[in-house]
Amino acid sequence: MSTGVERVGSALEEGRTLAPAAVGSQVVIMSGISIVTILLFNFLRPKNKIIYEPKVKYHVGNKAPPRISDSLCGWLPPLLHTKEPELVDKIGLDAVAFLRFLRLMRWFFTGVAILTCGVLIPINVMYNLDHVKPRNRDILSMMTIRDVKGMRLYAHVAISYIITFLLMGLVYFHWKRMVQLRAAWFRSPEYIQSLYARTLQITHVPKKFQSDEGIRNILHNINMPYPASAVHIGRKVGRLPELIEYHNKTVRELENVLVKYLKGGRPAKTRPTIRVGGCCGMGGQRKDAIDFYTMKLKRTEAAVEEFRNQIDTRKAENYGFISLAAVPYAHIAAKLLSRKSPKGTTIALAPNPKDIIWENMTKSDAAIARKRLVGYWWLVIFCILNLIPLLLVAILANLDAFRSTGYIGFLDSWTDSSPVTFAIVSGFLPPAVAGIFIYFLPRVMRWLTQYMGASTHARLDRAVIARYFAFLVISQLIIFTLIGVVFNSVAEIVRQIGRGKSATTVLKSLDKLPGNIHRTYINQASYWLKWFPMRGFLVVFDLAQIVNLVWIFFKTRIFGRTPRDIREWTQPSNFEYAISYSNLLFMAAVGLLFAPLAPLVSLAAAIVFWMSSWVYKYQLMFVYVSKVETGGRLWNVMINRLLASVVLMQLLVVLTIGLQDKFHTLKWLSTVPPIILILIFKIFLKRKFNLKFRYYTPTEEELRDAHVHSAKADVRGHRLEHRFGHPSLHAELFTPMLHARMMPLLSEVYKGKISEAEKKNGEEKETVQLIEGLTIAAVNQHDLEYDPVLYQRDRGELDWDGRSMATTNILGSDVMTVYSKSPYTPSPEMATYGYDGYLKADPPMPRPELAPGNTSSWIAPDQQVDYFGHSRPTTSIYSDGSTVISGTMPSPMSQIGSPPTPMYPQPQSHSFGIQEHYFAQPQPNPQTPYNPYEANAGSFAQGPQFPPHQPSSQYPIPPRDGP
Repeated sequence: MSTGVERVGSALEEGRTLAPAAVGSQVVIMSGISIVTILLFNFLRPKNKIIYEPKVKYHVGNKAPPRISDSLCGWLPPLLHTKEPELVDKIGLDAVAFLRFLRLMRWFFTGVAILTCGVLIPINVMYNLDHVKPRNRDILSMMTIRDVKGMRLYAHVAISYIITFLLMGLVYFHWKRMVQLRAAWFRSPEYIQSLYARTLQITHVPKKFQSDEGIRNILHNINMPYPASAVHIGRKVGRLPELIEYHNKTVRELENVLVKYLKGGRPAKTRPTIRVGGCCGMGGQRKDAIDFYTMKLKRTEAAVEEFRNQIDTRKAENYGFISLAAVPYAHIAAKLLSRKSPKGTTIALAPNPKDIIWENMTKSDAAIARKRLVGYWWLVIFCILNLIPLLLVAILANLDAFRSTGYIGFLDSWTDSSPVTFAIVSGFLPPAVAGIFIYFLPRVMRWLTQYMGASTHARLDRAVIARYFAFLVISQLIIFTLIGVVFNSVAEIVRQIGRGKSATTVLKSLDKLPGNIHRTYINQASYWLKWFPMRGFLVVFDLAQIVNLVWIFFKTRIFGRTPRDIREWTQPSNFEYAISYSNLLFMAAVGLLFAPLAPLVSLAAAIVFWMSSWVYKYQLMFVYVSKVETGGRLWNVMINRLLASVVLMQLLVVLTIGLQDKFHTLKWLSTVPPIILILIFKIFLKRKFNLKFRYYTPTEEELRDAHVHSAKADVRGHRLEHRFGHPSLHAELFTPMLHARMMPLLSEVYKGKISEAEKKNGEEKETVQLIEGLTIAAVNQHDLEYDPVLYQRDRGELDWDGRSMATTNILGSDVMTVYSKSPYTPSPEMATYGYDGYLKADPPMPRPELAPGNTSSWIAPDQQVDYFGHSRPTTSIYSDGSTVISGTMPSPMSQIGSPPTPMYPQPQSHSFGIQEHYFAQPQPNPQTPYNPYEANAGSFAQGPQFPPHQPSSQYPIPPRDGP
């Protein structure tokens, strides 16, 4: 027995040296790998600019990033010399808000690290040297609050006060600056001239008001003095979005099959096949893949045309949009209606149409409620399942505790034979395993949140940040600590039993549990000291884009790339703000929680935040773009979570001070006031900044000089319905594209008649081949990368608002409906469900919901589809960046013309006075005589009170624009 006790004692002695060794080895390894990765990035960047600098070629307007040198460190000067005013114009306010949050974090943790490391570490070390025996301490524990007692604890309390005040000051400064930036964004030409900026969204419209005239009646009942220039009620589109997505997915499959078959400049020996039907690769029927996808493509194309030709007969949805004459009018109206529900509706500022998740907009309230219930259950189940990898991480992080029991023999022999490798593994594995599992977590949460009915990507990002941050704090900090407490308590019981203690003695030793809790969460600071170097490496690894480079090389060499793949991969990728923000928030929470307890953690956080600040600035300047500009809308979400992290820090300080004397004294009360201060500060921020941040508040002069749009022009140009109509009404169908060098081989692939046509595009010629009604566009080698002009058109906001549906179809490109990235795309499972039956003759497909009296089959397998003939004019315009023409059919642009506009009831100007000149003599109520000089215009008892729309010094008449 004595031998076992001695073995346990020696293991404990070694553990005090192994924890610092594990932390040191992790820091050295991650630092070394990070330096090598940065050198690799410097070597690869000049030779792979399409990967590392795509925004140099693809940018909107004159928003090109600064010039960057090809020298070894040529990417650093632009980061040093490009300041915030230029960044706002170049990369947008969303990216600037992200960088500003990083700036707040790096300077805050720099100050915290100086305070804690400069003040608390000397106090902790001196106390340990004076009062703690050498056998009970190590270099890491000496720097923490673990063994400190007495009056010196008030130094930690004082530092927690200073940290709180420092954060409050920095948050106020940056909040104030963000409100100024947002106000400037509201006044920018890009925002002022956008249609969505002067548009309101109305949801939960009752059934009897689901029409354009019904929306006007709702507006009339609230006596809104700012008349609507146009209204538009949403229309049901059925399964048209799914069908379009299915068509485009079929195009991709056909392109992949053709590229693989014709790889190497000649057809392969055997034609590709596909198994239709069956399960798990068994059963079903094998068919020629090229013929299969070709026939399926033609039939789905015909179905899209049929749906679009009949879409004007569909029923209305429960949402709509209202455009006003000027941007200030929309913001004033939205602000006053924010707490009102006229006729049970909800009226708010309309989001950017590219930000809308259309599949959720069209769902009923009952369907969303059902999906939310199911989504919450799945979220709970997923969080519970995530405890399994968390348990594995906790085991790896507490290897010393298991080894100290003496009952896991191989750990003892491993430590004796190679303490260095044991230290490396115990330092590297826990954060690595945690990182692998956490990588998938936010993506699953994002999918679940979208499934639960989020109507916009911006709202989706806010929900993901809130849920992901809460999950990380609860699981990675609270539950992880509790698991550590259980492990250490069990290890202590095992040690007591090993020493021959009785059961009564072992049970009495449980009164040390508060001390075990205190020691456990402070000892776990060593885990976070291993975790932060891993986070720093991942930041640098993301800069080097190694995975992207390797994947593109593998895809090109092994499978070959279609022209569409190349065009999509050469464009700048969308930056994932929700995931990046959540990771930064969690780092801030960890750094804050351990700042007064283990100062080295705050130092590690400061270093990683400085690294992240430089890396993310480069990526946002040269690599990534914002999916949709929201003007830094996520800022308040981040600040709220940051303030919550400070409250968690103070609660942990309360627990630490209380556990030192088992809450027998009232010392812990001295740590409570900062919590109350943070709550008061949060209320102050909300009242001072919230409305200014959310809404455009014009001055008297700005209201007088506001750019006013004519209602007649809005109605005549169908601006609102073109911009806010469901994307499936005008989304382009993909045209199969093939490398130009492979086009001569098509005669060996298809045995039918092949016609070829050419069209001059400037000085170049684009070739198109028609095969049995299928159009395949040739893409030359120098045209493989996406056209920067088309990219500017698709990203530009002003062009969007000026285009009609015909312009959209003629000039459109495939990036609008990229599979799995489309704003109206259903899940892949739903998109493909049931459509494989198109090619089956038995049983026939069910008929779609078309116009009354229309009995045309959706896609009858034996249907002879002549969608290029005159019997049914086609509405499909193919425009994947290449011009499609035909020698055997009329030109789509010359003879077919624009696709038929859905024949909705024509919107009329809001009946607030004379329609054409209502700006000169506005009348809130056409039934009531209106005196424009009355002090209180309108009967505001019937609705929310608006500023009077009449000639006055406060609300003058803005100049008119348009007919």
